[in-house]
Amino acid sequence: MSDKCKIITKDFYFCAMKLVVLFSFIFLYACNANNNNVHHKNNSPVEYLKNQITSYPDSVELRMQLIDVLDSMKLYKEALFELDVLIKKDSFNAENWYYKAQLYEKSKDTVAAIINYKRAIRIYPSPDNILTLANLYAEYRNDTALILCVEIETTYTDKKYSADCMFIAGVYYARTGNFTKAMELFDLCINNSYSYIVAYLEKGFIYYDNKDYKKALEIFKLSAQVNATYADSYYWQAKCYEALNDKQNAISNYEKALILDKNLQEAEVAIKRLK
Repeated sequence: MSDKCKIITKDFYFCAMKLVVLFSFIFLYACNANNNNVHHKNNSPVEYLKNQITSYPDSVELRMQLIDVLDSMKLYKEALFELDVLIKKDSFNAENWYYKAQLYEKSKDTVAAIINYKRAIRIYPSPDNILTLANLYAEYRNDTALILCVEIETTYTDKKYSADCMFIAGVYYARTGNFTKAMELFDLCINNSYSYIVAYLEKGFIYYDNKDYKKALEIFKLSAQVNATYADSYYWQAKCYEALNDKQNAISNYEKALILDKNLQEAEVAIKRLK
């Protein structure tokens, strides 16, 4: 998990739907394997799907299942190859370009991610797609993020998009070192949308990075009150407690974070280090 948070846009829904499809496939795959007494050492969901695709090469659903499995295994190069097969068949599908950008972003190829987000936007300039690109620009200190936010705010009146734009602008100023402006924008974002959890966390990051651990701790505690199931709120509380030499509370909050997100390896490592 990244130490810094990202904008909450359609990515949450997009990822949630992929997980539903992925888990459904794994369940069905396991049932099929048991029913057919499949116990070969080299058998795997990837091989199973590739065999299915060989039988049904035109099945978009099967190939998307394979891409999702490869994505979950962090085999981004292989996932991109399979996605390109779909794009060659339908180059006007914005979601495929958007997914391709996400895969490049996960593989740390920011330039390729930006190129493919732009391709998705050219086909379907949805505000969510534009905001995702703006957020990526903001993370890398590119003021194009601010231009895109102005474009969204002047085109759409939805309060959600206004909050998103305030958040992204805040990220840009935080990354470029203008902490006063960043704090102002994160506060505006929260005033606009009280439950905008990542805005709280970004405020906490500023205090934490400036070694004001007590103030950062207050913000992270507040974020946990806003959303009690968000693992990062407890993870960063733990980081603050550890910086304040409060070992017991640090371990307790690392454990809470790990319960909520079992893939949070940083918390697991920290617990082992402190015990």
